[in-house]
Amino acid sequence: IAILFVLSFWGQSYAQGKLNFDFDYARFGYDSVSNYVEFYYSFGQSQLTLYRKDTAHFVGATLHIEITDTVANKVVLNKDWKIENAVRDTSKAGMNKNLIGVVGLVIPRGVFKCVVSGQDAVNKNKTKLIVETIKVEPLIGGNLSLSDIELSSNIRQENADSNSIFYKNTLEVQPNPTMIFGEGVPVLFYYTEIYNMMQDSLKGNLKLHTLLVNSKGYKLNEKVKPITRGSLSRVDVGTLNLTKYPTDTYTLIIDAIDSAGNYGISSSKRFYVYNPSVVDTFKQVAGKTDMLGSEFGVLSSEECDQMFEICKYIASGNETSQYGKLDNVEAKRDFLFQFWKKRDQDPATPENEFKNQYMNRVRLANERYGTINRKGMKTDRGRVLVLYGEPDEIDRYPSDLDKKPYEIWHYNQIEGGVIFVFGDVSGFSDYQLLHSTKRGELRDDNWSRRIVTAE
Repeated sequence: IAILFVLSFWGQSYAQGKLNFDFDYARFGYDSVSNYVEFYYSFGQSQLTLYRKDTAHFVGATLHIEITDTVANKVVLNKDWKIENAVRDTSKAGMNKNLIGVVGLVIPRGVFKCVVSGQDAVNKNKTKLIVETIKVEPLIGGNLSLSDIELSSNIRQENADSNSIFYKNTLEVQPNPTMIFGEGVPVLFYYTEIYNMMQDSLKGNLKLHTLLVNSKGYKLNEKVKPITRGSLSRVDVGTLNLTKYPTDTYTLIIDAIDSAGNYGISSSKRFYVYNPSVVDTFKQVAGKTDMLGSEFGVLSSEECDQMFEICKYIASGNETSQYGKLDNVEAKRDFLFQFWKKRDQDPATPENEFKNQYMNRVRLANERYGTINRKGMKTDRGRVLVLYGEPDEIDRYPSDLDKKPYEIWHYNQIEGGVIFVFGDVSGFSDYQLLHSTKRGELRDDNWSRRIVTAE
């Protein structure tokens, strides 16, 4: 793991307790096997113990980070950093600042347990421990992808200091690890990166949908803007003025959507607004936050229909009947959201692994088996690939004097081992399913008759 360590000072302190220590992180693209993970931390200066050195006052702290590969059960990083800051103004106002820094790590694919702790340099009893599980799935290469959202107290482009520790992509992005906004920090800045925009699987230009919802699911701020696919990646930044929002927990959701290709990717970030003088007048909207914040919350009725068409291979007869009776876009969006939600095999993770796997199979089927008149997933080989995944083995038999071309796909882990036989019966490279030993699939033990060339 490669490491970059930097430190800066900013802001006001809101948290109370023994040690005002906060931590946040964001994952960005690095290469096809790793991500660049930025760890942001903040020490409330007023909670640290003042000490004298020569004629000056100082505060200090120790930052400790330990990262363990949970699969290999191996510690890959175990490191302390000593932080010290000279305090020129020891008044309450002068001490009411945060010491903010960032540690940058290049981390390979995997699942990692991250233990981060902060400790007062003088009073060792002042300490705080934070434990996070961080999943690294490389963002560079493959399908359209989004980085995490970095919450910031300020983003500068004009007069940005290229020597700043927070400088990246022509911007000076000052993180807010406390994730607290409102009184004293009225404007939230956000930063995210979009990758793999020139993939052949994308059908047209993209649209970027930004949504803010409160803890009750009330939709507060929504923006949609088109994005031209002129480069492999791009940066998106924005602001939210939170002056009029009451004290509450909020979620910022950013979706990048390829409408023509029925594909979308979403990133979200929760934060807290502290505005004690603002009265909460929002009406409660129960049970809608998740759907509103998902990729389905911005689909048109036609886009919903196209998405369900893709889902039909795994939809039950009852689900197909239910969807056919829906007559408005909100009902269709909610149906699709629930359709995938109940198939999520690990709801504890932010990703729906089943949906991602299914959509990746659809993409592969369309790329491999598509024709001018038909999408690849609608062919027999495409359907089998979508339903059962990549075969363990493929036997390919090109045409010869007495037989037409055919393929035998082997799945060794299904029902003790099954096969699918596809033949180019028509002679136009349209391989039809001729026979399978999989229960519920077409079975014809005399399939070889259909590939015999007429004499």
